[in-house]
Amino acid sequence: MRKPLLAANWKMNQTVAESLSWLAEFDRDAADVLDNQEVEAVFCPPFTALYPLRQAIVAHKMDILLGAQDLFWQEAGAFTGEISPVMLAECGVSHVICGHSERRTLLQESSEMISKKCGAAVAAGLVPILCVGETLSIREGGLTQEWLEAQLFESLSFWDGKSEIVVAYEPIWAIGTGQAATAADAEAACAIIRDNLREKGGSYADQVRILYGGSVTPQNAAELLSGSDVDGALVGGASLKAAAFAAICRAAFRENC
Repeated sequence: MRKPLLAANWKMNQTVAESLSWLAEFDRDAADVLDNQEVEAVFCPPFTALYPLRQAIVAHKMDILLGAQDLFWQEAGAFTGEISPVMLAECGVSHVICGHSERRTLLQESSEMISKKCGAAVAAGLVPILCVGETLSIREGGLTQEWLEAQLFESLSFWDGKSEIVVAYEPIWAIGTGQAATAADAEAACAIIRDNLREKGGSYADQVRILYGGSVTPQNAAELLSGSDVDGALVGGASLKAAAFAAICRAAFRENC
């Protein structure tokens, strides 16, 4: 059985002080769930908070993983404003989000660029959380499967079929809209993703965790996580409140028992 993974994507929110306060509250609220090691929680703050949060995690021996929201595919160089995999690893990061829809759309990141980022993450010992998903127009046109297959084909060119990766299905029409997919929608899309992973990774694809992301809340988390191919959630807005994210982790724990 794949252990559920809950990833908190804070996006451009939370100062260092706010992040440390969130961490302390989350550790109190979710300690009973995380201590049993039946679920994993990784939170992805802004770059400015990574190092101080890592210090707090180590100092208080918290069972919490640290992730980054992005990276560049070179170790060093004249790339103003970017951050390298080596720099993230030095901060104690274990996971990194690659190809979030906001970066694909707002910053015009291509699947080729995203594949480079994922490959660089793997080379540095980090686990990429590769995001894929369709717009409302694609969904309404009945092209969800074709779109996901194309994104995966291009974004997974780095993958050897064995390295640890995580894939997050995030329907763009459901992100930050309050309009979450149904459990059936999430399961169907995640099953498409797993079938495509099997084409490249064979039986190893059954070990890859596939997350759902898009307006996940404590109220709908249990239903969304009930599918056999849904192994956790990539949580945006709801993760900004420690109590809400703890409740989502608890829902994943119940679904896994």
